[in-house]
Amino acid sequence: MPVSGLPPYDPTNVFARILRGEIPSSRVFEDEWALAFHDIAPQAPVHVLVIPKGPYVSAADFHASASDAEIAGFWRAVNRVAKQLGLDEPGHRLLANVGPDSGQEVPHFHVHILAGRPLGPMLARG
Repeated sequence: MPVSGLPPYDPTNVFARILRGEIPSSRVFEDEWALAFHDIAPQAPVHVLVIPKGPYVSAADFHASASDAEIAGFWRAVNRVAKQLGLDEPGHRLLANVGPDSGQEVPHFHVHILAGRPLGPMLARG
């Protein structure tokens, strides 16, 4: 059951379709908890998305509804992907948008791993 105020999970969203193999992706990691693949519109030289395999609309929904094993498995997968890609040095950014005001485009919880150049400040000032 989704967190109050969030729409119900839509099983036809693009990430659900990627998980089911209906849409191809350039996969870099997969285990029982998560799938990681290259973003089709990268915002940095390295731009990988990590998605949980369960049907969660956002980070709020995921953390309220997923089991402890799913949560731990997902965040371990995020770390494994960063290590596998050699991003520990000089660093990388993890980003998760929640809701339309943040710019979340796909209503399936996901984390962006961004790296490959200095990324600058978190948000533009203004």
